[in-house]
Amino acid sequence: MLTTSIANERVKYARALQRERVRDREQRFVVEGVRLVEEALRAGAKPVMAFYTDRLAGHERGADLLAALQARCPHVVPVSDRVMASLSDTVTPQGVLAVLPIEERPWPLSGPVLVLDGLRDPGNAGTVLRTAWAAGVQGLAALAGTVDLYAPKVVRAAMGAHFHLSLRSRLDVDALLPLLGERRVALAEPSGQPYWSIDWLAPHALILGGEARGAEATATLAEERVGVPMAAGVESLNAAVAAGIILFEARRQRLAARPSDSEHGPRL
Repeated sequence: MLTTSIANERVKYARALQRERVRDREQRFVVEGVRLVEEALRAGAKPVMAFYTDRLAGHERGADLLAALQARCPHVVPVSDRVMASLSDTVTPQGVLAVLPIEERPWPLSGPVLVLDGLRDPGNAGTVLRTAWAAGVQGLAALAGTVDLYAPKVVRAAMGAHFHLSLRSRLDVDALLPLLGERRVALAEPSGQPYWSIDWLAPHALILGGEARGAEATATLAEERVGVPMAAGVESLNAAVAAGIILFEARRQRLAARPSDSEHGPRL
């Protein structure tokens, strides 16, 4: 039966998950759009509920996605366009939205990890997650004061990275330290040594600070400071762009050291 009321209990529940405190309490978050819901299912995620409109079922790709949702999800609810608009955080909803559990994947014992300290822009944070996934990073830790990793704008910008990275959030320094292990800690900052001069073959943890104040809690942990040299007169670089440059240099070094590595390059 088509749900046309925003007062429906499942609709109200999903709408409430747009708020951070509700996500924290329920340990669930919202994913919307065909591509993101498809990626969630490919990664093995199990939605607890999903909503769709006639627009989704009206084309082959959408019909396939709907069939996959109905096979994996206990509550798949058809809704009106008005209800979907109330659920969505986008201007033009694609006609599908799923509620997923927040799950902690095992933290990687080796390999590169990324630390976000004070990064507050949701679009930047989501792009950093997507970049980290593409660059072969397996773990990402966010300090308290960083934007919520499960905020809708972060999830959209991350383009599926949430289903592949091991994420930890709202950490203080004491909780972060065990996650760093024996990794060498590098801090990204404009005055650091050129990113290509760092030996990234040893396991590293790269700290990426906030847009305005830089790393507020973790700067003292850094054993190396790494920068992206820029043209004269340029004060700073977008945090996500800087992360991409540094992380892919680290990946380049790792692949160059293992010429028989079977890793494939990232999808663009």
